[in-house]
Amino acid sequence: MSQPNQEYEADSIQVLEGLEAVRRRPGMYIGSTDTRGLHHLLYEVSDNSVDEAMAGACDKIVITLNEDGSATVEDNGRGFPVENHPKMNRPAVEVCLTVLHAGGKFGGGGYSTSGGLHGVGVTVVNALSSRLQVWVKKHGNLYTQSYVRGKPDADLAIIGKSEETGTTITFMPDAEVFETLEWDYSTLRKRYQELAYLNAGLSIRLIDKRPGKEQDHTFHYEGGITSFVEYLNRTRTPLFPKPITLVQEKNGSKVEVALQYTDDYAESVFSFANNIPTHEGGTHLMGFRAALTRAINDYGRKTGLLKGDDAALPGEDTREGLTAIISVKLAEPQFEGQTKTKLGNSFMRSLTDSVVYDGMRTFMEENPAAARSILEKCLASARAREAARKARDLTRRKSVLESAALPGKLADCSEKDPKLCEIFLVEGDSAGGSAKGGRDRRFQAILPLRGKILNVEKNRLDRILGNDEIKAMITAFGGGVGTEFDVSKLRYDRIICMTDADVDGSHIRTLLLTFFFRYMRPLVEEGHVYIAQPPLYKTTRRNQENYFYSDEELAAYMEQYRGENVDVQRYKGLGEMNPEQLWETTMNPATRVMLQVTIDDLVAADEVFSVLMGEAVQPRREFIEQNAHLVANLDI
Repeated sequence: MSQPNQEYEADSIQVLEGLEAVRRRPGMYIGSTDTRGLHHLLYEVSDNSVDEAMAGACDKIVITLNEDGSATVEDNGRGFPVENHPKMNRPAVEVCLTVLHAGGKFGGGGYSTSGGLHGVGVTVVNALSSRLQVWVKKHGNLYTQSYVRGKPDADLAIIGKSEETGTTITFMPDAEVFETLEWDYSTLRKRYQELAYLNAGLSIRLIDKRPGKEQDHTFHYEGGITSFVEYLNRTRTPLFPKPITLVQEKNGSKVEVALQYTDDYAESVFSFANNIPTHEGGTHLMGFRAALTRAINDYGRKTGLLKGDDAALPGEDTREGLTAIISVKLAEPQFEGQTKTKLGNSFMRSLTDSVVYDGMRTFMEENPAAARSILEKCLASARAREAARKARDLTRRKSVLESAALPGKLADCSEKDPKLCEIFLVEGDSAGGSAKGGRDRRFQAILPLRGKILNVEKNRLDRILGNDEIKAMITAFGGGVGTEFDVSKLRYDRIICMTDADVDGSHIRTLLLTFFFRYMRPLVEEGHVYIAQPPLYKTTRRNQENYFYSDEELAAYMEQYRGENVDVQRYKGLGEMNPEQLWETTMNPATRVMLQVTIDDLVAADEVFSVLMGEAVQPRREFIEQNAHLVANLDI
């Protein structure tokens, strides 16, 4: 056993004072220092304003991305307290911005419900900003104070008069902390639109003033989550005109549910607690599902629409084609789960259950035509599920004795530990041949796909399981499909989409991602899906070959060797590379570049797949028009 290099005594223990701990370990407070962490800063500030709206004190929030890269959040709420804090003997606004776990959300009466409950939000933003300035309109005055890396550089001062109330914060994220200072407007737009839906009557304006990126959107929905469901269903055909809206408050907690069935096959149900997306569900979602299933079955039996073997529909059949938003507001939310996005308060299950069960029974009794369409949809799902079960039995993994009969043209790897294995999904036999020849057979498997797989957004599971390419993937992966999918049974830790860098390759990749999102979602949520990045260009200069993965890389190289004879080859397909080139550029773990597919916003992901792969044309046209400027290397 090796000896320690130095003594471990009391003086080895470091005590980080004040905000030093935040700057030393920012990931503990905001998750990361990449783009996600950067946006987390802005969400922390704007969440304070949304909390003011939830308290009934604010109806307007303006978020501005400034020309210099800083961001400003302005609201017309009550304004930060400016009086001296009784214990700290400093202005309360300064205490909130400089002391961890100081805030109005710990039972002091400032908020009954809020999104941020840990009291570190704006304090952390201040600590991780190179500069921050706050303005408070309160008591007829306009107050301001500025900070440098979390420390005030002047006392709180009155600089004018104001008959209004509210808080404005401008901050510049610290370049010493963050890997990037580039705001993503589209990400912010989706989040603030979502917040406006979840808080009926609240107006949220997002302005981008950065040169060349100027945009301006205002979100305001008097219909709240009912409007949210209508927006999500704009690409689908509803079974009845208006969403069902259920609202109830009890003992300081509030349950809001909006739901509508469509002719779609996917389930799009999203839950929130105090405006926070609960991706892992929780007690409110459990209560919703149990009550919905029970209400539909009870009504079906009462009216005679459910008889014999159909008299007890399982939950999955009662949710096919369902779009729903479950939003709860409560004073002390308890979050648990792997990512702390699972609501744990047990009383929310019974409260949500009673709201949904009573509301659904009333709706179905008062709207028999709509109720019948729901029951017929559920019964059709049940029949398709039985057909899918039979088809699924054909995709089960073979026994050890039959392992040679793996699907299609799969070239499996020899390694047996799934954590060490990866499978490349390759477009066509030509690229498949190069990939098989170039791979490392120990841990890399190759599955060539013939043509484009079925668009799962437009088909039920029974038809999906009849598609040979999809059956091959299900059998090869080994984790099952749909509600039976078990990520722990995967035969490969990395599923890598390796398609051509052209329109067809992009379409095939999108079809694959749609299938994974709809029927193997844990695959994406737990980071098992990757997109290979083959080079776009090969240059030859003086018998030396170089590969480039973007137009910018190539342009810089060509500028460097301007005037010399450089031969440039644009790769249109993987089949143009020989096995050695494909290994060197795209498959070798030591040199390759891959994109990991993750889900930052479940609602936004659901919306994109519905828009791009669904039946409705106009929303797809609008999406393309809004995002066309983001496309690069498009070959037609």
